[in-house]
Amino acid sequence: MDLSWILGHAKTSFHHAKDPISLPLRTGRKESLLKVCESVTPPCRLNPLLFNGHLQTFMTVVKNQDIPIYYKRKVFQADDPAYTGSFAVDFVVQRYDGTDETLPPKTTHYSDEEAENLGSLDRKPMLVTLHGLSGGSHEIYLRHVLEPLVCVEDGWEACVVNSRGCAKSKISSGVLYNARATWDLKQVVAWLGVRFPNRPLFGLGFSLGANIMTNYLGEEGYNCVLRAAVVCSNPWNLEAGSLALQRSWLGSEVYSRTMCTNLKALVDIHAEQLSKNPRVDWERVRKTRYLHEFDREVQGPTWGYPTEGAYYRDASSSDSLLAIRVPFLAIHAEDDPIAVREGIPYQEFKQNPYAVLCTTSMGGHLSWFQSGGERWFAKPATGFLKKLADEVALDDISRSVRPTANGSVEDSVKTPCFDPMRRKLHVPAQTSYL
Repeated sequence: MDLSWILGHAKTSFHHAKDPISLPLRTGRKESLLKVCESVTPPCRLNPLLFNGHLQTFMTVVKNQDIPIYYKRKVFQADDPAYTGSFAVDFVVQRYDGTDETLPPKTTHYSDEEAENLGSLDRKPMLVTLHGLSGGSHEIYLRHVLEPLVCVEDGWEACVVNSRGCAKSKISSGVLYNARATWDLKQVVAWLGVRFPNRPLFGLGFSLGANIMTNYLGEEGYNCVLRAAVVCSNPWNLEAGSLALQRSWLGSEVYSRTMCTNLKALVDIHAEQLSKNPRVDWERVRKTRYLHEFDREVQGPTWGYPTEGAYYRDASSSDSLLAIRVPFLAIHAEDDPIAVREGIPYQEFKQNPYAVLCTTSMGGHLSWFQSGGERWFAKPATGFLKKLADEVALDDISRSVRPTANGSVEDSVKTPCFDPMRRKLHVPAQTSYL
C-alpha cells in the first residue's frame, strides 16, 4: 500500500499521443514534446497537512503572500461588431509609486499618451494570460507564474486579459463573458502582433481562462499566432463538472454556491449596464444560489442556449484540444474538486501529438501548495515556457503532423471526418450583443 501521500508526495503522470511531435532545438538536435515536458517537471512534493483536494483548494482563500507584480491598464474597445463593448488588459510594468483606488492593488491606468505609444521592436518573449472565473490580474495563483518570468534580469513581458467586468474593469454593454469568450483574446493577440511584431507570444490560462485559452487555440488551429501554451486546472467538460458539483454537499453548498455568489457580485457592480440586456431577468438572477442556476438565467438567455446543459456542452474545450497545432501542456490535479477528474479528456490527449497532459494525484484546484507556501504548478509551467523560448527554434516547429484517431479529425472527401471546432452557437452577421 502506497502511503507516500502522508508525506505530501503526489504521483505525477503524463498522458500523450504515441508519437508526440519533435521540437527542433537551436543546437540542431530534436527533442520530443514529451521529453521537454518531463524534463521541466520536478517531483510534486506538497504540504502534507493539506493532504486532499479540498484542503488544498480551501487554502487558496488565505491571502498571506504579496508577490510584487505591478500593472498598467489599457482599455480596449471591441472591434467585432457582434461583441460590442470594452474590456481591460493589464500589462506588467516595472515597480512604481502611486495607487488608483478604483483598480486592484498595484494597478493604475496608462495615460492616454502612454497607451497610444505602446509598442516595441524588441524580441522579448511575451506571455498572454487568462485568469479564472470572476478573477483578474491580481490573483495570487497567476502571479506565482508571472514572477519567475518577469521579475528577473532580461525577463519576459506579460499581459493579462481581464474578462469583461472583472478586476474592477468597467463594461459598456449588456453582457459579461462566458466559457467560449475567445473574441477579446483574439483581438489582443492580433493587436500585440502589430505593436510588438518581433515578440514571440505564448499563452497561459487558469481554470475558466484555461477553457477559453484551449478553445482559442483550437479555433486558430494551424494559423495560431501563439507559439505554445500552458493551461492549469481546466474544467474541460463543463457539463460533467456541473453535475459532479451537484452530487455532493461540498460541491453544491461550498464550491458552486461560492462561485454563484462571486458572479452575482459582478452583476450587482455592473447592474446599470447589464440591465440594458433585455434577454435576462435580473431579478431571477439575484435569486439564484448555485452556479448552474446562474448559468441557466444568464448564459442561456444571453447567448440563445435553451438550457445550461446546452451551454456547457457547446462551450467545453475537450473537443477543441484535438484541433490544437502548437506545443501545449496541461497541468491538472486528479483530486481537483471543481475541475473534476471525470471531465479530463484523457483519450483526446492520446490523439493529439501537439499536446501533453501532466496529472498529479494531489493538488486541488489551482492550488498545489508546498510546505513553504510556494505553488508547485508554477515550476512546470514556467519551465515549459522558458524551455520553448530559450532553446527551441520556434519558427521551425512543424504544424503539419496529422493526429491519429478513429477515422479522421481532418477534412476529407473520401472518408468520414470529425470537426472538433464545429459549434452550435451561431452569431448572425450584423448581430450586436448590446
